[in-house]
This record gives sequence, C-alpha cells and structure tokens, in this order.
Amino acid sequence: MKKVDQKFVRKVGWTASFMSLVLYFSFLDQIRLNLSGHPGSIILPVVTIFNCSFWVAYGALMEKRNWPIIACNVPGIFIGAAAAITAYIATYMPWLL
Repeated sequence: MKKVDQKFVRKVGWTASFMSLVLYFSFLDQIRLNLSGHPGSIILPVVTIFNCSFWVAYGALMEKRNWPIIACNVPGIFIGAAAAITAYIATYMPWLL
C-alpha cells in the first residue's frame, strides 16, 4: 500500500473542518426563521449537538489532540443549541417572540 503524504492528509482534514463549519452556519437561517415565527424542527439541531459533542470528546481524548475535529465541532454545539432553543420557543412559547 502506498504511503499517503501527511501534509496532504492535514489539508484534507482542515478542508473537511471548514465544510463542517459551513454546514453549522447554515443553521443561522433557521434561527432567523424561528425568531420570525416560522419554527423549524428541533430534531436536527439536537442531534447536531450530540454529534458535535462526541466528536469534540473524541478529538480531545486522542493521545495527540486532533485540532481540526475539535475546531470544527465546537461551533456546531453552540449554533445547534441556539437553533434548538429558538425552535422550541417558536413552537411552544411563541408569545416570547
């Protein structure tokens, strides 16, 4: 088996991290809709919180911390939480908006 250049692997890791951030920032539109009275589902943001939490734990608990994994998943926890909270409020407590 041919050995893969580690510099290339590192670039792939950071590119994947960037793409994950783009995905998480797409929740900002859902938050905007939630706050304007058009609630979205709470399921995807909650699953995102759990997914990102486990990836952060995995990256942090490795013998050599995996910073691309940690860096791209921490924002997902907070943005997912904001999307879940605003979806909940828009659905069950619309008088707060």
